[in-house]
Amino acid sequence: MNIFKEIRNELENILDQLKADGALPADAATDRITIEPPRDASHGDMATNAAMLLAKPAKMKPRDIAEMLVTKLQDLPLVSSAEIAGPGFINLRLDHSIWQKVVAAILEKGSDFARSDMGKSEKVNVEYVSANPTGPLHIGHARGAVFGDILAELLLFAGYDVTKEYYVNDAGAQVDVLGRSSYLRYKEAHGETIEIPEGLYPGDYLKAVGQALKDEHGEALMSMDESEWLPICRSTAVSMMMDGVKEDLKELGINQDVFTSERALVDANRVQDVYDSLDANGYLYTGVLEPPKGKKPDDWEPRPQTLFKATDHGDDVDRPLKKSDGSWTYFANDIANHLDKYQRGFTQQIDIFGADHGGYVKRMLAATSAVTEGKAELDIKLCQLVKLMDKGEPIKMSKRAGTFVTLRDLVDEVGKDVVRFFLLTRKNDAPLDFDLSAVKEQSRDNPVWYVQYAHARCCSVFRQAAEAFNGIDLSKEALSKADLTLLNDPAIEEVVKLLASMPRLIEAAAEAHEPHRVAFYMMDVAAAFHGLWAKGKENTHLRFVAPDNREQTMANLALLEAVRSTIAAGLDIFGVEPVRELH
Repeated sequence: MNIFKEIRNELENILDQLKADGALPADAATDRITIEPPRDASHGDMATNAAMLLAKPAKMKPRDIAEMLVTKLQDLPLVSSAEIAGPGFINLRLDHSIWQKVVAAILEKGSDFARSDMGKSEKVNVEYVSANPTGPLHIGHARGAVFGDILAELLLFAGYDVTKEYYVNDAGAQVDVLGRSSYLRYKEAHGETIEIPEGLYPGDYLKAVGQALKDEHGEALMSMDESEWLPICRSTAVSMMMDGVKEDLKELGINQDVFTSERALVDANRVQDVYDSLDANGYLYTGVLEPPKGKKPDDWEPRPQTLFKATDHGDDVDRPLKKSDGSWTYFANDIANHLDKYQRGFTQQIDIFGADHGGYVKRMLAATSAVTEGKAELDIKLCQLVKLMDKGEPIKMSKRAGTFVTLRDLVDEVGKDVVRFFLLTRKNDAPLDFDLSAVKEQSRDNPVWYVQYAHARCCSVFRQAAEAFNGIDLSKEALSKADLTLLNDPAIEEVVKLLASMPRLIEAAAEAHEPHRVAFYMMDVAAAFHGLWAKGKENTHLRFVAPDNREQTMANLALLEAVRSTIAAGLDIFGVEPVRELH
């Protein structure tokens, strides 16, 4: 039950009738018209900008259009009043009965109350994590992993057909470094004393790779040239690192559908296919790039290169596809990846990148547009860094030094539910401090605990009611028969209005690819519920269990069931288990 959509549909019918009557132009566009909560709740339950947007095409004053609309809007059964504000905005107040219908709808549909068919089963590919397989995942990977996974779940909830993908960067210099680092550990496993030179990975996590190489190959690798042992060491290391990555992600509640190998795309000549396609369409030329900013002229050796006309597709500069040794650039490989996704049927693609990839956004958007001839839509979301803290003090980490806080360490310390929720309490492009001590506190300042506490409190009231009324039926079927007209206090209505906005919130968050909105919404619901609870301490009429009034208690419990169903639905999108008791 999306009451915002219902009123929007009613408004569309009114506009169609006004067009048919000649009061408005027949071709006046209405797609940008909104029905949304007003910024100031005292102005009503909903507001629309319809008159403001239609004024120009209708060549009329906004207020004149608003007067036409108000006359018809206030005749709708759902609307109790319609008023014009300012130059032509329209504020609506809904009939009180609608809030009782919202509670009834949530009782009927439960956690599916806000589920949407907006996506119409359109295929969407969400690529996230995609960390180089050169070591265990750490806190730096956590934010993108959680953001991507919850965004995918949100899109599924909104009716899209979603594929969760991990692009394995197993080609290029960094995995050669991994292979050489693993070879040293292989020699160490044979009893040699090793020194790890600058530029290789010193982490102890590669000791297991060295032992595995020894177990499988014995001393055979010792007599080989690097050209022979490097592919073997590289392959074993990547395979073992990816096994660890998948296990770490599983601990965080993440199970991705597809793992695409960069090396497999290169070996299958998919990058060459991209090159040939771009060349055939006239998007390549031989040229010399300007020196990078900050380089002195004598540091720059201009040379002719095959360049992609990225500037024709919105980038700042054209981009090379081949290195000086003739091998493909990372950019060329990434174009092949996005073309591959398009050829698998994904015209909607979303990439989750770290903040350090900000300079990569324009070129990737340009390339995807070119290689799919504008038929694929790519959205790139950047996740800012997470600063790991403990009691306000930063925890340092360094991957190259081999001393870093792994993702597994973080999950073991605070639990996956805390990690998944807390990392969405800020927008993805805003910095975030993750304080290990703070997320364990049971206080209003801890949003994870605050939301879970609201759900647990609802459950505690049901236990109180069972004690107060021996043998009372508290099933959803029994609650659905409660007299919801008894939920007539303004304080209760404010909570129900917030619950009623969830279907609209889900669609808006999915459309904008902003799952943090769901976290903010759940915190708002929790705050509203806790506020209602506090009012009950002073106003006996607002206490949920009334031992001398069974009917009122049942109505109150119906409200609480709606609250906890709403919180549970939001937590389910986040992959977080709602708790029934807090200790």
